[in-house]
Amino acid sequence: MPKDESCLSPVETGFDGIGLYPGLLDGPAQRALMAELMAALETERPYRPHMPRTGKPWSIHQMNFGDLGWVSRPDGYAYSSTNPVNTRKWPAIPPALLALWDLVGHYPAPPECCLVNLYDTPKSRMGLHRDEDEAALDAPVVSLSLGDTCVFRVGGFARGDKSRSFRLASGDVLVIGGPSRLRYHGVDRVIFGSSRLVPGGGRINLTLRRVTKPA
Repeated sequence: MPKDESCLSPVETGFDGIGLYPGLLDGPAQRALMAELMAALETERPYRPHMPRTGKPWSIHQMNFGDLGWVSRPDGYAYSSTNPVNTRKWPAIPPALLALWDLVGHYPAPPECCLVNLYDTPKSRMGLHRDEDEAALDAPVVSLSLGDTCVFRVGGFARGDKSRSFRLASGDVLVIGGPSRLRYHGVDRVIFGSSRLVPGGGRINLTLRRVTKPA
């Protein structure tokens, strides 16, 4: 990890509990992690999830690392120990991401899920939502951006609350926790061509989550 915890402090975002660490992963660290991700994605192919009930496909592709993976089912969202496409267990969370959690997560238990979202077309985006399917809501969500810059939006605790947006670039880490853990947030758009990190272009977002409460 390129920075020492003793001198690490987030940039003010205007939201209590949301901390931004710009460029926390430097270029070599990003490239090393991307190589590991691309090797994993060759075996564990990303899939396009569908909305519960309507069955409408999302504009992104997705997969997971960890003991548990976040999945979209016809009856709603849930965590599963197996991939719904091939029924295999998810691959292990890469050590670099576990180190990132230790560095900025400040939680006494490791993450159990790393959700991987691939914004691989200019139309890829993520509507306002909140991460609320975890029992361990006292644990933060640690989000790492790789590849093209995105316009990220944060709102309030109801979908219609006022919101504001800011940009997340490759190597940026965002921590959502504390009093802002259940704020609505989403991705308005991806600025394609703003990075050359991801082969073929696009953005990869990795979100580390603790799902169950530690004993």
